[in-house]
Amino acid sequence: MDIHRASRMLAFQENIFTELSNVKSAKAAQGIDLIDLSIGSPDLAPPQYVLDILSTTTKNQNMYGYAIKGTEEFHQAIKNYYIRNYHVDLDNDHEILSLMGSQDGLVHLPMVLCNPGYYILVPDPGYTAYSAGVSMAGATLYPMPLKKENGYLPDFAEIPPEVCEKARLMILNFPGNPIPVVATEDFFKEAITFAKKHSIVILHDFAYSELYYDHKPPSFLSIEGAKDIGIEMNSLSKSFNMAGCRIAYAVGNRKVIKLLTMLKSNLDYGVFLPIQAAATMALKDPSDFLQKNRSVYRKRRDILIEGCRNLGWDVKSPEASMFIWAEVPPGFTSKEFTFKLLEKAQVVVTPGNAFGKWGEGYVRIALVQKEAALRKALYQIEKSGLFHIVREE
Repeated sequence: MDIHRASRMLAFQENIFTELSNVKSAKAAQGIDLIDLSIGSPDLAPPQYVLDILSTTTKNQNMYGYAIKGTEEFHQAIKNYYIRNYHVDLDNDHEILSLMGSQDGLVHLPMVLCNPGYYILVPDPGYTAYSAGVSMAGATLYPMPLKKENGYLPDFAEIPPEVCEKARLMILNFPGNPIPVVATEDFFKEAITFAKKHSIVILHDFAYSELYYDHKPPSFLSIEGAKDIGIEMNSLSKSFNMAGCRIAYAVGNRKVIKLLTMLKSNLDYGVFLPIQAAATMALKDPSDFLQKNRSVYRKRRDILIEGCRNLGWDVKSPEASMFIWAEVPPGFTSKEFTFKLLEKAQVVVTPGNAFGKWGEGYVRIALVQKEAALRKALYQIEKSGLFHIVREE
């Protein structure tokens, strides 16, 4: 029989990620070892207490019922975490919602706020889940370019009045993916003023809040007026290396939280209780785990930055997150340079244009390999002669 595809699936075509995955699989089948710096998935282990709690609680037969929603303990841990870190007070019952990973919230929130024909303002380049959420809502994506000359912050003055009038949601992401920059409090104040003027809800994706190197990034909710018009989503995937556990949360404006809660009550029955128990302990943990985690990424960052510069590749050192956003050498597109690295040096990165039009001219490098592998990657890039060619040209 014929299988008819829904028209909304036209937005979900195979893309550069699929092409890159196919090439990696083909290389692996040929016995070629690649150093993969393309995927933003932590290679580090969660804290030992997370493993211990999961090991213990999964043996408890009473933990296998529907969670329905976030537990009181998990909500209280989120509340205390925000008070401790950002001096933000949250209402446990009305301003906190557990999520099955932040992507759950990022993709579903547009559906509760936007009808077809309305705009969603999205950073470009930006995390690919943003465009997926726009497509699911049947809304129209309006890209906000993140340009080098603007410090990779969107310029709200560039958004046409007719777009502002029909915009219902704006997504921000600092520290960012793929661009690892940190927003200032002044920028968030400007965003809040703009959003209030045009009645636009702000969603701040704060998944990399604990992966910073020099200065702690501000929470969007810590800025006066933020809770009036927006929410923040945060995740334990990157901060606590719990990516596969799929646990995150949304906090902030109670009306927005209520709408998202209504939708999710028809989609799922909450996060597995043992995972909530482990996440609760992670947010309460007084140890130096997060500091040690940052130290690991900082060393990796410094190895790659110094090594790239020694090759003649002038790469900017990131302020935060687990990525390096690197301009490709002259004469290459993002995709061309990505596949040159793969073929000549067996090193895999992600072309910047995979994240949007304004990502052209860059590649994203993920700090997801041990130091020895990073040094090997630098050696293989040097041995490939690629940068000798670039310098001669």
